[in-house]
Amino acid sequence: MIWQTTRFEIDLRRPQVMGIVNATPDSFSDGGRDAAAACAHCDMLVAQGADILDIGGESTRPGSPRPTPDEELARVLPVLRHAVTLGVPVSVDTSQPQVMAAALQLGVDIINDVRALRVPGAAEVVAAHPGCGVCLMHMQGEPETMQLAPAYQDVVAEVMQFLRDAADALRAQGVAAQRIVLDPGYGFGKTVAHNLGLIRQQEALLALGYPLLVGLSRKSTLGTVTGRPVGDRLIPSVAAALAATERGARVLRVHDVAETVDALKVFAAIGLPRWAQQD
Repeated sequence: MIWQTTRFEIDLRRPQVMGIVNATPDSFSDGGRDAAAACAHCDMLVAQGADILDIGGESTRPGSPRPTPDEELARVLPVLRHAVTLGVPVSVDTSQPQVMAAALQLGVDIINDVRALRVPGAAEVVAAHPGCGVCLMHMQGEPETMQLAPAYQDVVAEVMQFLRDAADALRAQGVAAQRIVLDPGYGFGKTVAHNLGLIRQQEALLALGYPLLVGLSRKSTLGTVTGRPVGDRLIPSVAAALAATERGARVLRVHDVAETVDALKVFAAIGLPRWAQQD
């Protein structure tokens, strides 16, 4: 199973650890503050074993306002310029076509879009590129309002249909299936019950025929389950990451890279996960 990206063919037979680098003013421990700190965070995550770096300049926490494209560019471009020199695939976490285009000009490998290329012009930027990877995520609503009253008749079926439609639309523009990964969007317009139900039935999404990228790290659902504040959710996050791999996730977007890498090594050595028994 290969994820085709700009510079790399990423082998997804082993789950990949995607390290989070947030170049945002409200970042708590994953870059932020300024470009120098974010670049140093990239270096640290690679040293800890990150397979992929994911760099974003828009906070998508519930209630967060959206920056302008110029603000987002100012935050991410210095970090992306550094990250593409580190020898690992680099993803830009953005919904803005201008940011996507500028990042791809730098050689960035993956467009990771929480809005699944719904901003006008975004799909065209990806389709015009000869080989970048793309992650399409499900989100009900927008970050400013998504947690006010999320509602579903059947969360699994509705997430699946949304992702199917998004992938089909991109394929219709000529983007190869090998370039596409899907993200169920845990915490994005979903209650705790929605998130837990979706995790339990995550394997159903594999029927869509695309690899799954999952971001559960430090999410509020884990805080509700454990009673832990956001800075004290390391163990819940690693446990959730392992559960996600058992249910088919091939890319884990995490804050705590070293601990997740170690947990996956132990999991594989025991031979417990199904992916560890595959060739």
